Amino acid sequence: MKEWLLSPGHGLCAGCGVPIIVKNILAEAGKNTIVVNSTGCLEVATTEYPRTAWDVPWVHVAFENSAAVASGIEAAMKAMGKKANIICFGGDGGTADIGLQALSGMVERGHNVLYVMYDNEAYMNTGIQRSGATPYGAWTTTSEVGKANPIGNARPKKPVANIIAAHRAKYVATANIAFFQDFKRKVKKALSFNGARFLHTISACPTGWRADPSKSIEILRLATETGLFPLWECEDGKEIEITYKPKEFKPIEEYLKMQGRFRHLLKHPEYLEKLKEDIETWWKDKNI
Repeated sequence: MKEWLLSPGHGLCAGCGVPIIVKNILAEAGKNTIVVNSTGCLEVATTEYPRTAWDVPWVHVAFENSAAVASGIEAAMKAMGKKANIICFGGDGGTADIGLQALSGMVERGHNVLYVMYDNEAYMNTGIQRSGATPYGAWTTTSEVGKANPIGNARPKKPVANIIAAHRAKYVATANIAFFQDFKRKVKKALSFNGARFLHTISACPTGWRADPSKSIEILRLATETGLFPLWECEDGKEIEITYKPKEFKPIEEYLKMQGRFRHLLKHPEYLEKLKEDIETWWKDKNI
């Protein structure tokens, strides 16, 4: 039986995908693990002084430098002749935006670190502001919907996993806890490699997504079943390999209508069509 190394009793919200992601990754990594954690929901909600939910060594660093700190820890462990799983956890703000430069450097140098981006698609910890990973059409407090802006976020989602794959990282994958066997296999595979590795995990945020906390896994499943969040993996910068393709894609409307951040799109067919076209283009480009 695997040991849970993220203890219950933390302050993460009901329906949040982050604790499920973290505790299952740590269960695979085991006790000999050092965690580096960027500022964000995970850090704030698991370390309310004087308590901690972490049962492994844990280092909190600023938004921008978790990959740099993990690189230093990895170099120090190597110099001392010691081994451990070094894992970074960062949200999309601390990864896709503020921490992208440090992450790029870590991967380019080839440090033996696993970086996990838990992607709830906005700066949820600081007030639901738009991030580079916010999808097209989403409402946030900095892409509010109204007469002047009926779309919401007008920019496409930044393809962070593709960017890291282009660095020729040892292993890069997208993962979704609603597809648990695929998720678990990718975690094990990522831990088996030596070198820089990156997992992009989509994580439901009922508060920021304006969704029912009891429906989080259903919503996450629809993200992949509609083709919006494809599951793939890539080794050494080679061609990506799709690890799951729905037999039949579900209508994107099924995903959107469960979240308040997207409901305005259902009133604007022209914007909805753009989203559908983007999904179709992605899959056509992969010849799948």
